[in-house]
Amino acid sequence: MVAATIVSAAYVAFQMMADIASLRIVMIAGFSIDAGTFVYPFTFTLRDLVHKTAGIKASRTLIVAAAVLNLLMAGLFWLTSILPPDIAVGPQEAFGQVLSPVWRIVFASIVAEVIAELVDTEGYRLWVEKVTHRYQWARVLVSNAFSIPVDSVLFSWLAFGGVLPNAVVWSIFISNVIIKGLTTLISLPGIYLVKESPKA
Repeated sequence: MVAATIVSAAYVAFQMMADIASLRIVMIAGFSIDAGTFVYPFTFTLRDLVHKTAGIKASRTLIVAAAVLNLLMAGLFWLTSILPPDIAVGPQEAFGQVLSPVWRIVFASIVAEVIAELVDTEGYRLWVEKVTHRYQWARVLVSNAFSIPVDSVLFSWLAFGGVLPNAVVWSIFISNVIIKGLTTLISLPGIYLVKESPKA
């Protein structure tokens, strides 16, 4: 129970950090990368940990809950940015400039997250039920192999298609897949950190 609570909290936190960081596009090694990509890939393995410790129903519920929380966060940032500032403190324009949501990116993030994480859930479930309970690292590898491209193509094109040049959008997609794939390999051992639940 404690492990499930911790990994669930980490999952939501990483989702929210990723959505905030995705507002900035950075350039690394010639690739355009939304900065949320540096933390978001860990959510796939964290979701696998939730699935392992609490079962598929808890995993699906967490995915939807995280999406709702991200939407509420964006709404709070929007409301805070349009309210008049206390002039005695100063204009405080930086808050709105940095954190005021770009709604297209917000919705793209949430749609991509929900669909890709549900795909990840089904990939994990099918591996465990149809293939084997052994080789836990393979659960993560296989489920992520399906969900990462789905997430990357949905987010890249929903958020930036028609707004940025196509070459930049494809660059974001490719960099997303590469970084998320490498993160999967790094995070694979994490699946052994928690015990299996009978519900999983």
